[in-house]
Amino acid sequence: MRQAAVLGKPDTKRTHYLGRAAREAGLHVLFLDWDRWRTDFPEGEIFLKIDPPVWDSGLLGQLGGLTEDYRRQLREIGKLADVRDMEFLNKPEAIEALLDKQGCKRRLEAAGVSVSEEIKPEEAGLIGEAEQLLEIMRARRVYQVFIKPVCGSGAAGVAAFRWQPGSGRMVLYTCAREMTKEEISERKAEESGGSLVNTKRLQRITDSGQVLSMVGKLLSLGCIVERWYAKAEYRGFSYDLRAVVQDERMDFCLARLSKGPITNLHLNNHPLEWKALGFSERKAEEIEKLCRRAMACFPGLRSAGIDILLEKGGMRPRIMEMNAQGDLIYQDIYGQNVIYRRQVEMMREACIGQSGTEERM
Repeated sequence: MRQAAVLGKPDTKRTHYLGRAAREAGLHVLFLDWDRWRTDFPEGEIFLKIDPPVWDSGLLGQLGGLTEDYRRQLREIGKLADVRDMEFLNKPEAIEALLDKQGCKRRLEAAGVSVSEEIKPEEAGLIGEAEQLLEIMRARRVYQVFIKPVCGSGAAGVAAFRWQPGSGRMVLYTCAREMTKEEISERKAEESGGSLVNTKRLQRITDSGQVLSMVGKLLSLGCIVERWYAKAEYRGFSYDLRAVVQDERMDFCLARLSKGPITNLHLNNHPLEWKALGFSERKAEEIEKLCRRAMACFPGLRSAGIDILLEKGGMRPRIMEMNAQGDLIYQDIYGQNVIYRRQVEMMREACIGQSGTEERM
């Protein structure tokens, strides 16, 4: 019989609540630690869920190196699957594809999936400097954008930038902060991760010199730039949606309400069950269909967190981001734990569904 396993970090909410769902279902799940997975990896047939590694660094300049190391390990697991009888909740190559925000978005766009528009240079590559960004914004007549590191999550390095060319006024909303010279010296940050740190607290910067300095340093990390849309509103808050879609079914959807442009819930924004927004049945079906179309663009992807904006006025849905490991939603785990219970069902089907037998812990 195939063994269900999770590769992640022990003593996290992910492992705790998936483990709870597994115990309730009578399914034994083996938990593997990222620090020892090579030596502890089991023999025999296996169904593997891959959770993200836990990174302690707040230095934004280290995101690229940490992500590249993660990619190498995903490829190693993928090669192991070539010679072993292994199945996955999400295949390593699907997880890797979604780690690249630009590559993910361009694949969706090529398939005709509605996405938030990328503001990009005519030549290949990314916008690398603040002055280059201003030139492109002026040429496109797009005066408010989001800047997001190509790799990273949890709003790390994300910034919302608004510019008035006539007056020269600028405003930047971001959780990034420039370190002081003393901090850089103490942490040797110039050698190990640059001078920007993720504070997990949103700040508003209006001094144009400071704004341009920050924008330039963010762009040097390798960032995707997107049009900043006016979002739909609910009772004075703007909002977007985080949906968790698993095997072509939306298992959970949450609205993230905010007074500012960045809606991540850890920034003291407000969660709301999406049905409270009063969508028509037709609009709800449109959103779910969009999510299923996006999932279909990535073979081997069975579970994903999908961020969706609804344009103010016309309510057109656009996908902003996809996360192959975006299944940790506090409002769910502290409630009915629907997402992880559903994943356990998927594991049961892969491991014992054909035999009709159960293995108790």
